[in-house]
Amino acid sequence: MLDPITIKLAQGANYAALTTLFPNGNPQTQVMWVDADENYLYMNTEIHREKYKNIENDSRVSILIWKNDDPFKYVEVRGNVEDSYKGKEARDHIDKLSEKYFKRPYPFTVQTERVVLKIKAVKEVFFNVTIEDF
Repeated sequence: MLDPITIKLAQGANYAALTTLFPNGNPQTQVMWVDADENYLYMNTEIHREKYKNIENDSRVSILIWKNDDPFKYVEVRGNVEDSYKGKEARDHIDKLSEKYFKRPYPFTVQTERVVLKIKAVKEVFFNVTIEDF
C-alpha cells in the first residue's frame, strides 16, 4: 500500500517528474500528470514516446511528486512499472487527468495510442511534507 501522503499528493492537482532509464543507463526525466489509488501510482503517456520505450526495456522508475503550492514539500517514489493498459480505458484516463489539471477534457491530439503505466512503489522518501499539509 502507498503511504497516505503519497496518495494525497498524487490524487491532488500536483505535478510529478518521471525518470526512466535509456538502454545505455542514462536517465530521462519529464514533468507529467499523476494519479493514484491505495496501491499504485498511474501515469499516462503515448506508446511512441521515449519514456514508454525505456519502460519496455527497464521497468524501474523514480517519480517525484511535489505540492503545487510549495515545491519543497514532496515525495520521491522509487518503483517499477508493474503493468500497463491501452485502449478506451487509457483514453478515458487522460481525460480524467485533464479534468483534474485543466478543468476540461484532454485538448491535445493523440499521435499514436494512449497507455496508462501502473507503478508499484518499492520505496517512498518524504521531504518536508506531512499529512497535516492536506
